[in-house]
Amino acid sequence: MIGNELVLGPFQGPEACFRIGYCKGVCGTAWKEGRTVVVPDVELFPGHIACSSLSRSEIVVPVRKGGEIAAVLDIDSKELATFDATDALWLEKIATLY
Repeated sequence: MIGNELVLGPFQGPEACFRIGYCKGVCGTAWKEGRTVVVPDVELFPGHIACSSLSRSEIVVPVRKGGEIAAVLDIDSKELATFDATDALWLEKIATLY
């Protein structure tokens, strides 16, 4: 994060957007609200940023360091409704390892 922008990377798979503003798209919303956001269909998410035309569903988990959000873990899928509460639970546990 630099100021009011997320600077994205590293990527596993195709590269997408490199910078996303605070409260913009799914990543910016998770950052602003400080919570995991699960999106079954990105086309239905208000303000979704279409960084990749292959993305159909998404989960974004805030990563905290010293109580502040230092990063977000963003995972996209080319299938609809890929992620659920179980994914959120375990990805949140992984995020605490930072």
